[in-house]
Amino acid sequence: MKKLLVYLKDYKKETVLGPLFKLLEASFELIVPLVMAAIIDTGVAAADGSYIMKMCLVLVLLAVIGLVCSVTAQYFAAKAAVGFATKLRHSLFAHIESLSFSEMDTVGTSTLITRMTSDVNQVQNGVNLVLRLFLRSPFIVFGAMVMSFTIDVKAALIFVVAIPLLSVVVFGIMLISIPLYKKVQAALDKVLGITRENLTGSRVIRAFNKEEDEIKSFHENNDILTRVQLYVGRISALMNPLTYVIINGAIVALIWTGAVRVDNGYITQGEVVALVNYMSQILVELVKLANLIININKSIACGNRIQAVFELEPSIRDAAAASGGKTEDGGQSPYAVEFCHTGLTYAGAGEEALTDIDFAVKKGETIGIIGGTGAGKSSVVNLIPRFYDVTAGAVRVDGKDVKEYALDELREKVGVVLQKAVLFHGTIRENLKWGNAEATDEELLRALEISQAKSFVEEKEGGLDFEIEQGGRNLSGGQRQRLTIARALVRRPEILILDDSASALDFATDAALRRAIREMEGETTVFIVSQRAASIQHADRIVVLDDGKIAGLGTSGELLKTCEVYREIYYSQFQKTAGGAEA
Repeated sequence: MKKLLVYLKDYKKETVLGPLFKLLEASFELIVPLVMAAIIDTGVAAADGSYIMKMCLVLVLLAVIGLVCSVTAQYFAAKAAVGFATKLRHSLFAHIESLSFSEMDTVGTSTLITRMTSDVNQVQNGVNLVLRLFLRSPFIVFGAMVMSFTIDVKAALIFVVAIPLLSVVVFGIMLISIPLYKKVQAALDKVLGITRENLTGSRVIRAFNKEEDEIKSFHENNDILTRVQLYVGRISALMNPLTYVIINGAIVALIWTGAVRVDNGYITQGEVVALVNYMSQILVELVKLANLIININKSIACGNRIQAVFELEPSIRDAAAASGGKTEDGGQSPYAVEFCHTGLTYAGAGEEALTDIDFAVKKGETIGIIGGTGAGKSSVVNLIPRFYDVTAGAVRVDGKDVKEYALDELREKVGVVLQKAVLFHGTIRENLKWGNAEATDEELLRALEISQAKSFVEEKEGGLDFEIEQGGRNLSGGQRQRLTIARALVRRPEILILDDSASALDFATDAALRRAIREMEGETTVFIVSQRAASIQHADRIVVLDDGKIAGLGTSGELLKTCEVYREIYYSQFQKTAGGAEA
């Protein structure tokens, strides 16, 4: 958490002025009981109306000055806290963007979102409260005790006894409550997790008729949360009655002692009232301080969670960042991509996901990649744009190891369409221009034509200016896939990777798409990852994967003769057609 305070360095003035104005406000607050004592002892005792009015004006003046100081302190504290949170979010987001897929997989997207939002908000709230109250409450407590000694030492001894007793009750309950509040937070996280799963997976739940089971699970976890909250609530509820018993006992003792001291002429009635007011101020500030410390503990816990993200070192290092500029050209090579005895082991995994992947792809060649579920198809193509780093061997693009490229330079060469079609809120034009911000409408329409998306885009109201909802909710799965393919084509990449990106397309559209890609201008090297044999059977060569290893490499005809794995996949999809032909 301490390391995060560096984001306050541009707000040094605010972090000093905020507490300073709060202390000024507290100073004026400590003067109020003395003014009240003067009103009682001088104005009321002598029935001097003008003196009473004059002192009332003093009270109003103190209130106005205190209000101005309070508002000023709040302004500076809020400015520092909000500025701190803004810089922290920017830095955290930039750091998260620098993480590779390995770190994203390890930490989890939902956790990163929580730390970017609620955790940062909690830390911001903690900074605000510390700047406003952390010095004020102890100042009032000790200031009130000091002021009581200036009034009467013997009566002030009651404060010496009452303040430790109040502190034991307030901070004792706080120390018991803090770990219980952590349990409440854990139970709340579980309820929120179940809620999130139910909302995102509502269709699946209904499809399997699991509504009653999910409702039962929610009620069970919600009951656990309720019981923990009630338990900690009962303990926290002890604070008010116990503190009021102590404070009222102290006030009774003050009035008793004060009455005796007044009778003996040591103090006045107004001074007794001032002592009672100081006692009340101490109670309020101790309760405030306890709540402040609880909030600070929450903020520190959230700050530590944020710091844990900052401490995640990206496993993929940018060669350009290390060398201070653009990397050297790899020279001319007949091969667009080379896998040189490549191996990949995911973080935390016990076994290799890919083992001894070794083949080279010429420029302009179309390569199909096929295999069973979990065979490593996506893992192979994810090594080309360096989404993951190899753990054995090497991957070369244009004759140069991908680790020697600047990441921007490498990924400019590659157009990737991932398995999950992701579109962002905005127009179709804005989404397509992610591929190339300078692309003209003609280039966009050409990419749409190749991806077989032009027909449905023209039917949409506004065409390229049709507004896409977040995540592409107002488009079908096939439409989303075709637009993501078009977005990659707009870049005019040297290497195009289609990672099972036509799974939602019908066979006719899929065939038209592959034909259009083959007929594209330029020497684009294409990788097609698919579960369908029909999608890759016309590729120049097909790589067959089985359990992370190459089981076969060649044309469809060659593999039907030589590769058992490919034959099983092929005939599992074409046997009915073959049977129909024989009939």
